[in-house]
Amino acid sequence: MFVLYLAYKLIFDFIVPVYQTSKQVKQKVNEMQRTMNEHMKQQQNAQANPTPSTPVTSTKHDDYIDFEEVK
Repeated sequence: MFVLYLAYKLIFDFIVPVYQTSKQVKQKVNEMQRTMNEHMKQQQNAQANPTPSTPVTSTKHDDYIDFEEVK
């Protein structure tokens, strides 16, 4: 009877929780990988098809001094 009790405790207090935890961790890892793959695809699409944007030009001439090369 004592051996059956120890086997019961081993199975339901150790093996089942470890199995459930490993299953949850595996699901979370798969979810994270899926999310990472989606972000990678979005970045690749953004790089392959850049959206036309207005060119950034510096119109501030007060801070810039022309450089003249001295020979």
